[in-house]
Amino acid sequence: MIEWSEEDLMIRDAVRGWIDAEVRPNLDALDSGELPPYDLLRSLYKTFGMDEMARSSFQARIAKEREGGGEKDAGKKDGDGGGNAAMTMLPVIELCKVAPGMVSAMGVGLGLAAGTIMKRGTPDQKERWALPLLTMEKVGAWAITEPNSGSDAFGGMQATAKKVGDEYVINGSKTFITNGPYADTIVFYCKLDDGRDPRDREILTFVLDRGMEGLEQSKPLRKMGLHSSPTGELFLNDVRAGADRLLSSGSQGGKESAKQNFVTERAGVAAMALGVIEECLKLSVEYAKTRELWGQRIGDFQLIQLKLAKMEVARLNVQNLVFRHVEMQRSGRTPTLAEASAMKLYAAQAASEVAQEAVQLFGGNGYMSEYRVEQLARDAKSFQIYAGTDEIQVTHIARDLLSR
Repeated sequence: MIEWSEEDLMIRDAVRGWIDAEVRPNLDALDSGELPPYDLLRSLYKTFGMDEMARSSFQARIAKEREGGGEKDAGKKDGDGGGNAAMTMLPVIELCKVAPGMVSAMGVGLGLAAGTIMKRGTPDQKERWALPLLTMEKVGAWAITEPNSGSDAFGGMQATAKKVGDEYVINGSKTFITNGPYADTIVFYCKLDDGRDPRDREILTFVLDRGMEGLEQSKPLRKMGLHSSPTGELFLNDVRAGADRLLSSGSQGGKESAKQNFVTERAGVAAMALGVIEECLKLSVEYAKTRELWGQRIGDFQLIQLKLAKMEVARLNVQNLVFRHVEMQRSGRTPTLAEASAMKLYAAQAASEVAQEAVQLFGGNGYMSEYRVEQLARDAKSFQIYAGTDEIQVTHIARDLLSR
């Protein structure tokens, strides 16, 4: 794949038109945190029939599973091999040109919360919790990060679940949880309190609902960027969860389940980064053509030309990563953790560098919120932190190389 097809471009233009009409007029409210993104995302899904497509695909998949076809077989027959990869990627790219936080909010609910339930849940659990997330009827959160664990997400995890009779009693807290303040459904990771050394305990995954006794969801946290993606904290004090809320760990445990989601999340950052890069380049070229100094447009100066050229190189490189990912999806292949980490590392750094250069190119205007590169620079920085910092990506890539 070297370019988008005509059908892809039709999808892109339709999504772009919807964003111009629905999202851009609400940018100030989104960036101030005054307007949560969820109603706009539901409108996107309904406008393009994505909710009904998700429902139809889900029902066909569950029917196959209940007939005994198995999850793997159902996934292949229902198009989970990536036939609609462009329909998935293009809205992400276009939204990230305007409000990258909306993509974070959407991606966590669909890819991480619903994705975990679809991978590890029973058919009943999927119908109860995953379907409303996949159709955007409900908001989902994926809770793994804790105040004292940071990048040591598993080893430093302190949240626990203790078996008491037929139930589990869950205690602990989570932080930096995307959608945390507004989530209806929470996929919650913790350790089984069985007396073993904490670092050796089994990782369990539960599905929790807003309003459960002992569950507190904080107000949105203030942060540097991605203001259109509400982030919060979760506090659990003796939350009682029945066995029906426990997701199967599978043959390799809840830790492996979380790692699979890291692959999905990290590979998706390339598409997010491409949106930011394309928008920063577009705005910079327009500004270089119209802004004049010393009697000529600034685009005639070689230092400005160098900035634009480097932005274009970054755009081409990240676009190629996205195209590679689309082709992998279409062929039914999933990137390895190291491949996804490499994609995220490069794309995140490229987006942040391009956005910062755009601010520099705009000069004093670039530091003003009126000129949108200021917001994009703040948002792009988050790509180097969430879903694993740059340093964590380096570790995963190097470990894979050294293990060969």
